[in-house]
Amino acid sequence: QVQLVESGGGLVQAGGSLRLSCAASGRDFSSYNMAWFRQAPGKERDFVASINWSAGNIAYADSVKGRFTISRDNAKKTVYLQMHSLKPEDAAVYYCAVDRNRYTFQVSVDSKNFEYWGQGTQVTVSS
Repeated sequence: QVQLVESGGGLVQAGGSLRLSCAASGRDFSSYNMAWFRQAPGKERDFVASINWSAGNIAYADSVKGRFTISRDNAKKTVYLQMHSLKPEDAAVYYCAVDRNRYTFQVSVDSKNFEYWGQGTQVTVSS
């Protein structure tokens, strides 16, 4: 079992920045790939970014490339999402998730591959 707690969301003006954090507790965090997804009202949950266990492989959704950066600190059992140049269309509830697989280089972008989810943190971007 693993618990994930996201934080760092809030209200920001378009063009601003936020850093989201996801603190994990439970089993061996450092061996699992992690990801961020987001869900806007009335829409599907979409992939944002993923990072493998060693931070040697990272993937981003096209919509956030060049603006968002995912990172992790295995000693702190925390994964981060640094967001710059935020746009109104980035507004959503952001969720972090733990991949089912351990010690894999390949990262997942499909939510079905993720076993545990946090409760989400709201990001609101005003225009």
